[in-house]
Amino acid sequence: MSDAELRNFFQRYIDALNSHEFQRMTEFIHDNPVMNGHPVTRDDVIAALEGHTDAVPDFTWRVEDLAIGGDRVAARLFNKGTPAKEWLGVPPTGATVEFAEYAFHRVREGASTR
Repeated sequence: MSDAELRNFFQRYIDALNSHEFQRMTEFIHDNPVMNGHPVTRDDVIAALEGHTDAVPDFTWRVEDLAIGGDRVAARLFNKGTPAKEWLGVPPTGATVEFAEYAFHRVREGASTR
Protein backbone atom coordinates (compact mmCIF):
# COMPACT_ATOMS: atom_id res chain seq x y z
CA MET A 1 0.00 0.00 0.00
CA SER A 2 1.17 3.54 -0.68
CA ASP A 3 1.52 6.07 2.14
CA ALA A 4 -1.73 7.70 1.02
CA GLU A 5 -3.52 4.34 1.01
CA LEU A 6 -2.20 3.52 4.49
CA ARG A 7 -3.28 6.93 5.78
CA ASN A 8 -6.76 6.38 4.32
CA PHE A 9 -6.89 2.82 5.72
CA PHE A 10 -5.99 4.05 9.20
CA GLN A 11 -8.55 6.88 9.08
CA ARG A 12 -11.28 4.44 8.07
CA TYR A 13 -10.24 2.24 11.01
CA ILE A 14 -10.46 5.22 13.41
CA ASP A 15 -13.83 6.21 11.93
CA ALA A 16 -15.15 2.67 12.54
CA LEU A 17 -13.81 2.75 16.10
CA ASN A 18 -15.45 6.10 16.80
CA SER A 19 -18.75 4.83 15.39
CA HIS A 20 -18.32 1.78 17.66
CA GLU A 21 -18.81 -0.42 14.59
CA PHE A 22 -16.67 -3.21 15.96
CA GLN A 23 -18.25 -5.78 13.64
CA ARG A 24 -16.29 -3.96 10.89
CA MET A 25 -12.95 -4.84 12.49
CA THR A 26 -12.65 -7.77 10.09
CA GLU A 27 -11.89 -5.07 7.48
CA PHE A 28 -8.98 -3.73 9.51
CA ILE A 29 -7.56 -6.35 11.87
CA HIS A 30 -5.55 -9.27 10.52
CA ASP A 31 -6.50 -12.87 11.38
CA ASN A 32 -3.41 -13.21 13.61
CA PRO A 33 -2.82 -9.89 15.39
CA VAL A 34 -0.28 -9.19 18.10
CA MET A 35 -1.35 -6.92 20.96
CA ASN A 36 1.13 -5.61 23.51
CA GLY A 37 3.67 -8.11 22.24
CA HIS A 38 1.41 -11.16 22.58
CA PRO A 39 -0.41 -13.11 19.87
CA VAL A 40 -4.18 -12.74 20.22
CA THR A 41 -7.23 -13.38 18.09
CA ARG A 42 -9.25 -10.78 16.26
CA ASP A 43 -12.11 -11.67 18.62
CA ASP A 44 -9.86 -10.81 21.59
CA VAL A 45 -9.23 -7.36 20.13
CA ILE A 46 -12.93 -6.82 19.45
CA ALA A 47 -13.83 -7.96 22.98
CA ALA A 48 -11.34 -5.46 24.43
CA LEU A 49 -12.84 -2.65 22.32
CA GLU A 50 -16.36 -3.63 23.34
CA GLY A 51 -15.26 -3.67 26.97
CA HIS A 52 -14.01 -0.10 26.67
CA THR A 53 -17.24 1.17 25.17
CA ASP A 54 -19.40 -0.87 27.54
CA ALA A 55 -17.81 0.97 30.46
CA VAL A 56 -17.31 4.26 28.59
CA PRO A 57 -20.19 4.59 26.10
CA ASP A 58 -18.91 7.87 24.62
CA PHE A 59 -15.33 6.62 24.16
CA THR A 60 -13.55 8.22 21.19
CA TRP A 61 -10.14 8.06 19.56
CA ARG A 62 -8.57 11.21 18.08
CA VAL A 63 -5.44 11.01 15.94
CA GLU A 64 -2.91 13.71 16.82
CA ASP A 65 0.13 12.45 14.93
CA LEU A 66 0.56 9.79 12.29
CA ALA A 67 3.81 8.47 10.85
CA ILE A 68 3.97 6.00 7.99
CA GLY A 69 7.00 4.04 6.86
CA GLY A 70 6.74 1.08 4.53
CA ASP A 71 4.02 -1.19 5.90
CA ARG A 72 4.02 0.42 9.35
CA VAL A 73 1.81 3.07 10.89
CA ALA A 74 2.64 4.78 14.17
CA ALA A 75 0.00 6.95 15.79
CA ARG A 76 -0.28 9.22 18.79
CA LEU A 77 -3.92 9.30 19.73
CA PHE A 78 -5.93 10.93 22.47
CA ASN A 79 -8.72 8.83 23.90
CA LYS A 80 -11.62 10.50 25.66
CA GLY A 81 -14.81 9.48 27.40
CA THR A 82 -16.89 9.50 30.55
CA PRO A 83 -16.92 6.19 32.45
CA ALA A 84 -20.45 4.98 33.19
CA LYS A 85 -19.07 2.14 35.31
CA GLU A 86 -15.68 1.37 36.80
CA TRP A 87 -13.12 1.11 34.03
CA LEU A 88 -9.39 0.43 34.36
CA GLY A 89 -9.64 1.43 38.02
CA VAL A 90 -11.41 4.71 37.25
CA PRO A 91 -14.72 5.05 39.11
CA PRO A 92 -17.76 6.49 37.34
CA THR A 93 -17.74 9.98 38.88
CA GLY A 94 -19.28 11.78 35.92
CA ALA A 95 -15.91 13.30 35.04
CA THR A 96 -14.54 12.88 31.54
CA VAL A 97 -11.11 11.29 31.23
CA GLU A 98 -8.64 11.88 28.42
CA PHE A 99 -5.31 10.19 27.89
CA ALA A 100 -2.67 9.64 25.24
CA GLU A 101 -2.22 6.32 23.46
CA TYR A 102 0.66 5.32 21.25
CA ALA A 103 -0.21 2.66 18.71
CA PHE A 104 2.04 0.87 16.26
CA HIS A 105 0.52 -1.13 13.42
CA ARG A 106 1.99 -3.26 10.70
CA VAL A 107 -0.38 -3.61 7.77
CA ARG A 108 -0.12 -6.93 6.02
CA GLU A 109 -2.45 -8.30 3.36
CA GLY A 110 -4.64 -5.21 3.77
CA ALA A 111 -5.15 -5.61 7.53
CA SER A 112 -3.36 -4.49 10.66
CA THR A 113 -1.36 -7.07 12.57
CA ARG A 114 -1.00 -4.42 15.27
